[in-house]
Amino acid sequence: MVLLDRNTLNQMFEALAESGFTVIGPTVRDNAIVLDRVNSINDLPVGWTDDQERGAYRLKQETAGAFFNFTNGPHSWKRFLYPPQLTLFNARRRNGDIELIPEKPTDEKFALIGVRPCDLAAIGIHDRIFLKDHHVDTDYRERRKNLFIVAVNCLNPGNTCFCTSMGTGPTAGTGYDLVLTELFDEDQHHFLAGTGSVAGTKMLEKLSAPPASPALLHHCDEMLKEAATKMGRNIRTDELADMLRESFDDPYWQEASAACLSCGNCTMVCPTCFCATVEDVTDLTGETATRVRRWDSCFNGEFSYIHGGILRQSTLSRYRQWVTHKLSSWEEQFGSSGCVGCGRCITWCPVGIDITEVAGKFWEKKYPSRKKAATKRQQPREVLIPVN
Repeated sequence: MVLLDRNTLNQMFEALAESGFTVIGPTVRDNAIVLDRVNSINDLPVGWTDDQERGAYRLKQETAGAFFNFTNGPHSWKRFLYPPQLTLFNARRRNGDIELIPEKPTDEKFALIGVRPCDLAAIGIHDRIFLKDHHVDTDYRERRKNLFIVAVNCLNPGNTCFCTSMGTGPTAGTGYDLVLTELFDEDQHHFLAGTGSVAGTKMLEKLSAPPASPALLHHCDEMLKEAATKMGRNIRTDELADMLRESFDDPYWQEASAACLSCGNCTMVCPTCFCATVEDVTDLTGETATRVRRWDSCFNGEFSYIHGGILRQSTLSRYRQWVTHKLSSWEEQFGSSGCVGCGRCITWCPVGIDITEVAGKFWEKKYPSRKKAATKRQQPREVLIPVN
């Protein structure tokens, strides 16, 4: 571990840009912390933090000047690895035949700054899905191999966070090139930096940063342990997959889905959801056509359409499908839960449905005596404003 100051961190931004990377990081726009291109540390959310609860999100500015003292915003990093819209190929008529013109994969190099441990785990899930099977997503593969990831350990969990329950945080696991821990108080503003790859080691060598003292490393460990106790939510995962698998006809689904609008917000903000549809679009002459992949959602009625009609016609069936896939059948398909505990689906649900509360209800039903251990519930605070 080495110690970086503000100037050294800015030098890292410059070094990444000089190496041909487009640097993407958190920045403030439209009253939220979003992910966009950043040119220097001045573009980061300096001095900003947030309050989140179910159906509520609010930014607030502090007098302090920390860079990463906030939790996740509405954007996840999947938009840069699995973009919302992607041209798959073009086709055109030529001498009476149809000529297919494959779309060239992007060669843009992205450096992702400030990837939280839960989002790092989400990228790892997508790696398994898109790279480890027989059918590799070639666009994802090209984007992934041109990636430089700077993770940030989380010292300030939010009210809707439950990454400790899912084993994804608040300390970054694997999959990063560099990992930072921000140390900020009245006397110092530094970043402990560790490496997780050859590329990360080479970057630290360029920065010529001094090693961190044993006392500082111990202090960092203690802060991360404390952060693990500050989660706004928790969820019991042992036996949960089996419980949900056996609960298809449970009458509680009616209550759980009663407020759902089928808007798909939860799937759009989720860092692991990857449902998509494919559209073919022709020009007015009919001479050329384009096949495009777009993000879709299992909450859309037509998503389950086959030749016989729509399979999941009710909101109840769509909500049940999303929860049981995310927390149960995902494990059978991909070897892990589809949830990383980031809490975005709770914050950005317009009606404030809480997946930890829903999952906890099944624990209560099966083990009434364990009711208090099933889930931690908090009421929205007056300082929050609804998400509209």
